Amino acid sequence: MFVSSLPEPAAANRMVARAALASERSADGRTSRIRTLRSDGPLVLRPSNPKGAEPLTHRRHDVARISLAAGTAGPLGGDDYALDIHVGAGSTLVLQEVAAMLVLPGATGGRSRMSIDIRIERDATFVWWPEPIIAAGRCDHCHNVRIAMDPAARLVLREETILGRHGEAPGAFASRLRITRAGAALYDQRLSFGPASTGWNGAAVLGNAKAVGSVVAVDPGWGDAPPSAAPFDRDAALTPLAGPGIAIGAVAADSLTLRRLLIRGLNELGSPWAI
Repeated sequence: MFVSSLPEPAAANRMVARAALASERSADGRTSRIRTLRSDGPLVLRPSNPKGAEPLTHRRHDVARISLAAGTAGPLGGDDYALDIHVGAGSTLVLQEVAAMLVLPGATGGRSRMSIDIRIERDATFVWWPEPIIAAGRCDHCHNVRIAMDPAARLVLREETILGRHGEAPGAFASRLRITRAGAALYDQRLSFGPASTGWNGAAVLGNAKAVGSVVAVDPGWGDAPPSAAPFDRDAALTPLAGPGIAIGAVAADSLTLRRLLIRGLNELGSPWAI
C-alpha cells in the first residue's frame, strides 16, 4: 500500500474515512460482480446497474458498475480519506462519481488528504471516470493515487481539477498519480498549484488556465506500439507512454472546455475508444 511521506493531519477536528471496493469474475465466468463494498462516512459507494454496453470497456455488457457519492461536505482541512480498490482477475469494474469533489479549508486549518490505492489483476479492466476536484480558495489538500497493474490488465482513467470556484483564486493543492505495471513505473505525474507552489501559473505549467486534466489509457493490446503523438489542439495533446499506454493532457479556461478537449482526445484514438 502507498505510504505518503507527508506528515499526518492533526488528530483533532478532522474526519477519518476508510472505504473499500473489490470486484471479481463470477463462478460461471459470465459476468463481473462486486465482492467487497464498504462505505465509510463521506465515501459512499453504491451499485449502479449498467444501462447497456459500457463505453471504454470495448462495449461490454458484463461489467460491475459502482457510483461514488459524498456523504458529507469536503474534504475539509485536516480530514483524512482513503479508498482501497481491488479489481480481481478477469473482472471489469466501472467506477463513476455522482458529483464534483469540493475541497475546502477547515475551521482550524490543517492539510486534508485523499489517498487511493488500486490493484488491477490479470485480464481485468478498470474504468474510473470521476467528476472534477475543485480546489477552493484557502484549501490545503494532497491527493495521491497509486495504481498497480498486472501486465495483462487494462485501465482507463480520467482526472480533472478546477482551480478555485468562480472568481476565486485556488488554495494550495498537490496531486500525484503513479501507475506501475509488474512493479515497473509506467506513468508518474505530479501537479501542485496555489500559494504554496512556485511558478505554477507561468507559461510552462498552467498559465492563465482555470482547469487542468488528463486521460490515461493502458491496453496490453497495443503491445510496444501505442498510438502516435498527436497535438490535436493548442491546449491539448495525446502522447504515447513507454509501454502499451497513452496520456491525453489538456488545460482550459473552464471545466466544460476541458471535458470537451479530453473527449476529443479519446475520439482521436478511434473505435473502440471514441465516445
